[in-house]
Amino acid sequence: MHPQRFKSRDYTLNEKSPWIALYTRSRHEKRVARGLDERGFEHYLPLVPIVSQWHDRKKTVYWPLFPGYVFARLTQSNLPALHTVPGIVSVVNVTGVPATIPDNEIDNIRMLAKAIALTGSGPKPEVLISEGESVEVTDGVFRGVQGRVLEHRSSRITLHVGVSAIGQGVRLDVSEDSVRIVADIAESR
Repeated sequence: MHPQRFKSRDYTLNEKSPWIALYTRSRHEKRVARGLDERGFEHYLPLVPIVSQWHDRKKTVYWPLFPGYVFARLTQSNLPALHTVPGIVSVVNVTGVPATIPDNEIDNIRMLAKAIALTGSGPKPEVLISEGESVEVTDGVFRGVQGRVLEHRSSRITLHVGVSAIGQGVRLDVSEDSVRIVADIAESR
């Protein structure tokens, strides 16, 4: 790290800054956390141990509890500084405004991650997506396709992808861990 590089910060950290979620490139969560740390931002990346099996050995690796996301305390004036952090795709927004996360939800996640680390087992993260929400496929051959959720059952989501002007569309069945919520499709274009 080059200390002089970040000397001229024009932002200050405020303990009362809200928590926000940062959407990262695939498998860049730890890199984003390091970048935020180097720039002095308070952040939280919940990691849980997972035993991975290779053909010749087993190894415990620490995997993000919520793949693709890092949480940080930021104000609106701090957001431009995020452009210098490698691996950040976007700030999670609701109607164009960064979605804030209450402190008690971050505290709950901290307790959950700690319990999973102590016991070695725990629940898998579940995408909280409701019917009617606009989502974008983030993995696989349908990556980038946006649609509206028709049905959410167990670990599968059925999307409606279509052309509203002609009243036609197709159903697409994808894994719930391969989608992310986006702003309303009509607003995003």
